[in-house]
Parts: sequence; C-alpha cells; structure tokens
Amino acid sequence: MGVWQGKSKRKPSGGKLKLVVKKHKREMGREPSETHLTENERKIKIVRGMGGNKKVKLLRTYYANVIDPETGVCKKVKISNVVENNANKHYIRRNIITKGAIVETEIGLAKVTSRPGQVGTVNAVLIKEEQ
Repeated sequence: MGVWQGKSKRKPSGGKLKLVVKKHKREMGREPSETHLTENERKIKIVRGMGGNKKVKLLRTYYANVIDPETGVCKKVKISNVVENNANKHYIRRNIITKGAIVETEIGLAKVTSRPGQVGTVNAVLIKEEQ
C-alpha cells in the first residue's frame, strides 16, 4: 500500500472535508528507510526521485564521517552504539540512526547532522563532553 502525503479528508474535529482536487501521483510518499547500525556491512538502495533524479537511501551502516569543530578535521570512524535519538525513543534500542541522533564512536560522542535515509552517508559533529 502506498503512502499518501496529501491533505487529510478529515478535520481535526473529526468532521469530513470536501476534497476540491483528487489525489496525484506527485503526492505519493514511501515508507521511511530506517538506517540500522550493523557490524561491518553497508547497504544502500537507489531510488528514482522526481524529475528522474536519483536518491541514495542508506539502509545499513557501521561508520560515520565525524568532524571535530575545534580543529576542523574530519575522520571516518566506526560507530559502536546509538546513545540518544529524539525522533523516537524506541530507535535507541533498535540502533536506528536519524538526523539529530547521538552516536557513540571511537573518538567520542557525536551528533548526526545529515539525513542518512535521504543522502546515503552519516555525517556527524563531535560533541564536547562537559565536566
């Protein structure tokens, strides 16, 4: 079954709305590609977007490109665990990486700044640990 991203047929109160226009193919959506943390396997899926563009969806990964804001150096490091995820509290125990998730890496905690399900890579910024 497809996902429709158009306007709802119901009001917030529950009453019915009269639709002025019908559903269009351009309003279709897809199920979210939840990027899982794995041991040493990277899996991507290439999807056709509007205008014939290609979208790289990251399904499984084990590393991230982490930048240190103090030095400005970027390193490719291995992710060991998902510590916090504000998108969904259940994503933490399932080790799903989304934008804004805090992951534990070899060099410390990092906050994900990219959208792995849309871009195809995990980019993160190193978090300064407070004492």
